[in-house]
Amino acid sequence: MATAAAVFPKAMPNAQKVYEVSRADLPVSCPLPDMMLWNSHPRIYLPIEATGRAKCPYCSADFVLVN
Repeated sequence: MATAAAVFPKAMPNAQKVYEVSRADLPVSCPLPDMMLWNSHPRIYLPIEATGRAKCPYCSADFVLVN
């Protein structure tokens, strides 16, 4: 499976509401590393490992861990 960086090349922040990420993408941050940060919220790291899901408290984007 492609990594989040490959699936969302230079994506605008928060362009989607659900992002699928793999274990290779850990640790997961919002916005994702390849998103343009100039018009987004501060980067935060999301605790997704335990449950496989996380929600960004700034933009409400959902992240789902896929294997």
